[in-house]
Amino acid sequence: MDSLTPLLEQTHTTETVGVTRYRGQWVERTEDIIAQETPIGIEYNGVPFVVMLATPQDLEDFAIGFSLTEGIVKSVDEIKSVAIEELDAGIRVALTIDQKRFAVLDSRRQNLAGRTGCGLCGTERIAQVFKPMSEVTSTFSLSLEYLHRALEEMRHFQPLQQMTGATHAAFWVNARGQIMLAREDVGRHNALDKLYGAMVTQAYDFQNGAVLVTSRASYEMVQKTIQMGVGILVAVSGPTALAIRMADEYQLTLMGFTRSQSQVIYTHPERVIEQQGAK
Repeated sequence: MDSLTPLLEQTHTTETVGVTRYRGQWVERTEDIIAQETPIGIEYNGVPFVVMLATPQDLEDFAIGFSLTEGIVKSVDEIKSVAIEELDAGIRVALTIDQKRFAVLDSRRQNLAGRTGCGLCGTERIAQVFKPMSEVTSTFSLSLEYLHRALEEMRHFQPLQQMTGATHAAFWVNARGQIMLAREDVGRHNALDKLYGAMVTQAYDFQNGAVLVTSRASYEMVQKTIQMGVGILVAVSGPTALAIRMADEYQLTLMGFTRSQSQVIYTHPERVIEQQGAK
């Protein structure tokens, strides 16, 4: 795949605004750093598909991950090029994809604006919400000891969150609890799509690690993880009932309310090791 346009390294992901801050009886007029939320228009073979609101960084990763999780392409090899153009009203991401895949896409083309990271943005039919998937076959396991290590380290991989307090993140964690890759966005789904795209581009082994997200585990976060073929999804917040049912059906280990010394395992606990060296 050729990247026709560099990744807008100079695009601002934050801006500074004047604020009035109250702390008890103390009042201060100062400045605050705010996360950007930018319209990202995604098009395929010159035809607009959808507009998403996202953080304007790692957009090639986003476009690739989004294309895969939406089923627009079946593999990254079907993406021939990605071109990114900054416009007055937002950013255009133009992908060239395999002509056969585009013919399938054109039959169900959508061109709707969505809310930030909304899982149903642009969905024309209810049936399109639930995408065809295969059961997860990963035999990867993770000890709670090493998971806690990842939880302690993840703040170091969230520079936008540290500055703004307004972004989510998705992380790829290896068997020793090391964070190998991270992506941030104002939308939780976008962050996971960015992580997916980056992992595909860099040829990560989806069978040998876990996904950790700073958000709740909605059905779509579960769906995207299953599509990646990953065996474990760890969420800092709670899951929905639909997410639990989907994880159970497709053999995904789903963990929620995860903290340094506590967590809840909702489905398939066999991949979680209570103590290192124990099964």
